[in-house]
Amino acid sequence: MKDDRRSPLRNAHTDRDTAKQIPETQQTLSPSYRLAFADDEFLYRDELRPVRLQLELQKFEMLMDEHGIDSTVVLFGGARIPAPPDKDTARTKTLADLSRFYDEAREFARLMTAKSKETGNRDFVIVTGGGPGVMEAGNRGAHDEGGQSIGLNIVLPHEQAPNPYVTPDLAFNFHYFAIRKMHFLMRARAICVFPGGFGTLDELFETLTLIQTGRMQRVPLLLFGREFWERIINWDALAEAGTISPEDLDLFRFVESAAEAVELVENWGPADTRTDLPDR
Repeated sequence: MKDDRRSPLRNAHTDRDTAKQIPETQQTLSPSYRLAFADDEFLYRDELRPVRLQLELQKFEMLMDEHGIDSTVVLFGGARIPAPPDKDTARTKTLADLSRFYDEAREFARLMTAKSKETGNRDFVIVTGGGPGVMEAGNRGAHDEGGQSIGLNIVLPHEQAPNPYVTPDLAFNFHYFAIRKMHFLMRARAICVFPGGFGTLDELFETLTLIQTGRMQRVPLLLFGREFWERIINWDALAEAGTISPEDLDLFRFVESAAEAVELVENWGPADTRTDLPDR
């Protein structure tokens, strides 16, 4: 491996490889003799959780910088929403009806990837959770356009693999949900939320809270499918109850199609970060 560092000191790769060649003795076979950074059992200890959190934060940031990616467009949505040709296999009629959003997510991602390619794939790069359903549709749309896209997978108790449309060098895997959530939003230029379940709702409300409280700059936050969202969430009831402000209902927009979403993203003007909460 070519060493491009400026430092004249031996690098970690060299010492790791050298350590593998040492004679086997009682001392060298002891776990205490292993190099700390090459000792998996040591790194897995509970006391090393802060280090593992930092590694998950840093690895993604470094690789995104190496790929020259400055901004992203985030797609959240249900893993259970099928592609239209497969809607007859859906578990419920509602899921079958929601299959149209697979095509809308795919087309939206394709259109945004065309815009991204104009920037040399530096801006408006599609990022999804890397799984099936709406996530697959997003990565697939970028693939259709011949562009790159990101998949942020997470280790789950049941087997999960990235969908085949994620750009291989931009396929990531996480242990910590919190770090994965940070990476979704740290470079987000727009956020599109399609119908989904607990995970989608979690991502939606965390994003809304960050924008509402001024912890995040306002960006286009687009909810695909007004009928779905107004059926599962009584937004007006929250405002009427006073648990949110009427102004909070302006933090997002409903859209129905890819074209409508693209138009909103492209015409989104500068929006100031909130400095105070209305009605407080």
